[in-house]
Amino acid sequence: MHGLSKSKIMDGLQCPRLLWLKVHHPELIQYPASIERIFAMGHEVGRVAQELHPGGVLVGPRHDGPLRRDDLRQAEAETRQLLAETGDVSIYEATFSHDGVLVRTDLFFREGERCRFTEVKSSTRVKPANVMDAAIQTWVLRECGVAVEQISLAHIDTAFTYDGDGDYTDLLAEEDITADVERLVPQVPGHVAALRAMLAGDVPPPLVGPRCSQPNSCPLKGYCCSETAEYHVACLPRGGELVPALQAEGYCDLRDVPVGRLHNADHLRVWRATCSGAAEVDAALGVVMRDLPFPRSYFDFETISFAVPLWAGTRPYEVLPVQFSCHVEHADRSLEHREFLDVGGAPPMRACAAAVVAALGDEGPVLAYTNYEERCLRWMADTYPDLAPALLAIIARIVDLHPPLHRHYYHPQMRGSWSLKAVVPTVVPELSYADLGEVHEGTGAQAAFEEAIRPATSPERREDLRRKLLAYCERDTEVMVRLVRHFEGI
Repeated sequence: MHGLSKSKIMDGLQCPRLLWLKVHHPELIQYPASIERIFAMGHEVGRVAQELHPGGVLVGPRHDGPLRRDDLRQAEAETRQLLAETGDVSIYEATFSHDGVLVRTDLFFREGERCRFTEVKSSTRVKPANVMDAAIQTWVLRECGVAVEQISLAHIDTAFTYDGDGDYTDLLAEEDITADVERLVPQVPGHVAALRAMLAGDVPPPLVGPRCSQPNSCPLKGYCCSETAEYHVACLPRGGELVPALQAEGYCDLRDVPVGRLHNADHLRVWRATCSGAAEVDAALGVVMRDLPFPRSYFDFETISFAVPLWAGTRPYEVLPVQFSCHVEHADRSLEHREFLDVGGAPPMRACAAAVVAALGDEGPVLAYTNYEERCLRWMADTYPDLAPALLAIIARIVDLHPPLHRHYYHPQMRGSWSLKAVVPTVVPELSYADLGEVHEGTGAQAAFEEAIRPATSPERREDLRRKLLAYCERDTEVMVRLVRHFEGI
């Protein structure tokens, strides 16, 4: 019989194949930096929740690494011991198991004869998956003889503004979800039996679609796509329910789909280029690029956001611009590079805003990729009124390169994405991000910045991270220069 945890059951309900491979081939599971950072933020929110409910007992080991089987047995034994004692008790990470199903409850309370628990999430609202998560815990606790009467979910309140001094009193909003949980508890034994039967059989076939991202991003989506097709139908941008429908009809490789089955203009363009194996380029793209006046400022922000705010005056998940790179191209094609990054630990946003104004001057287009930079500049203008006139003037000069690229260019190796990192290898393959090491994408940059500003980080490591962050952000604006120059030659 396969042992199941709450998280494994949730994986299986999202996708049976995900659970089967996680159990039988765990070596295939490699979480990207984006998911690892979500895990880390969840742990931080859990730590704050414990501080907001003082007096509890943390069961299990005190190390920061992954929990081993012996660790969980220890936590379960300590939970039983605490519940065997008389009187009120509060337990952090209370651990229970029934019929091979193990759960850990974030905040457990016994007050008199009444038991309740609170599940803590780093999300900003109650989600359906959260309710099922709590239902699994409720079923296990009751089967262990713990008569749970009330279930709550604590989530981030985005209206909270951090005043500093470690006071997170109102960071979490708590909602009673007992009624919703009670409706799902009777379903749990059936889910457990069905998942065990599935695990005892052969690997379920891949079926890529919306479930690959709901409720969580699946680390095996790329594996499932590559296992079945060179150009999986999941390449269709915003394919929605069309992607699983095509697979149900027997089409996994996009090149096998009959043209009459597709109607969306982007889908047809992706299909044509994939079938031909060649890029589709509209000469209008060259006209757009050649018409850009000089000086051209190629501009890119890096940002950070925290579930638990770090700096006074900021809110949970607020997007804070902390770094930028700017390549200025003059009429004679000469380039100069300007940049900003401060990893000293103090809030750098105002200094970053002032540096933006100095770097971008007051003439020529400001070239960005998507409207992300505009949103960051508007945040700066709203936050620093004295700099607002100059920042708003910069916003008026922004030229977004994404729309013309999306309208006039597609290469089959982009696999349905017009992100900068998807486009660049098809145009300037020698200028990839692969040589940048640990900081080669946005989430990695956030993690690196977060580590760099920690007081415990050594000066040597901080300087190493600073160099890597500067190199990554500079690459983003360098590739924009190369893209524009390439398409100017059309």
